Amino acid sequence: MLALIGLKNGSKFLHIICFEPFERDLYEIIRVEMMLTVFGSTALDTIRTPTKVLKDVLGGAATFAGISSSFFVNTGLIAVIGKDFPKKYHKILASRLNLDGLSVKNGKTFRYDGKYDKTLSTRTTLRTELNVLENFHPVVPEQYKKSQFVYLANNDPDQNVALIKEFDRVKFSMCDTIEFWISTKKASVVKMFKQVDAVVINDEEAKLLTKESNLIKCAKKIMDWGTKYVIIKKGQHGSLLFFEDVIFPSAGLPLENVVDPTGAGDSFAGAMMGYLTSKKKTDLATIKKSTIYGNVMGSFAVQGYGLEGLLRIKKMDIKKRIALYEKITRF
Repeated sequence: MLALIGLKNGSKFLHIICFEPFERDLYEIIRVEMMLTVFGSTALDTIRTPTKVLKDVLGGAATFAGISSSFFVNTGLIAVIGKDFPKKYHKILASRLNLDGLSVKNGKTFRYDGKYDKTLSTRTTLRTELNVLENFHPVVPEQYKKSQFVYLANNDPDQNVALIKEFDRVKFSMCDTIEFWISTKKASVVKMFKQVDAVVINDEEAKLLTKESNLIKCAKKIMDWGTKYVIIKKGQHGSLLFFEDVIFPSAGLPLENVVDPTGAGDSFAGAMMGYLTSKKKTDLATIKKSTIYGNVMGSFAVQGYGLEGLLRIKKMDIKKRIALYEKITRF
């Protein structure tokens, strides 16, 4: 069912578009060979949840995004690791991703240590060690430069702006950002938004960046800065896609068992970009569908510790969960 609600907005109308019936191609999860490039961090994470503590496990924004996208499309990684990076983790990355853009530098791998509260809704950062990431100057390998789809994770916005210019002909690009860059390099964040087609951002960070409390106002301000699409991630409550005067809300999948929210947002973004790349289309209808895949892949991520939730699933699991999503959102 398609519902349009007109909200008066000056001389314009703001259309809220509710869920459409899913088309057949939404079920077709075919990994194609067109390349998506993902630039971001590969890390060793220490994650403290109420039920388990994980020490120096494979993580990082680009890792989650890349592995999520790899279910749909050949994905090239641009990241840096230190000499201490465990071989078993390198093997995992190599089994899922093209690693021609993975640099190995003298020194230690980027490390993150964070603790969740009892509700898993709040995470406190205990320690961040940039290590080899601090002075990393990414280079796009020649074989990546023809990538028409590029995802820039929550890196230094100046690095993201410089990197996107190295590609020959980008059809669709998307970036993320985090509180640290908003607080320390806001002007660079805004400049970055002008260089990409879409911005994906958490709800609280959207409010911090725009100094608005209403998410519609947040999105409108971000679009005014130059990007075409804004996707606001709302955690367990799903996401909101904005384009011109269109709003597309997609619900989060209700889950009874959630153990570790780490990487859910990155998995969301990776699935979005992976789906778009596999379809080779960037029209609004396809972008809407990509947010559904984002929510579904994020739901797998939170049901395992670290990367477990993504690494243990198969394409059939995604198909089944998409079918479940359709069933519970149809009315």
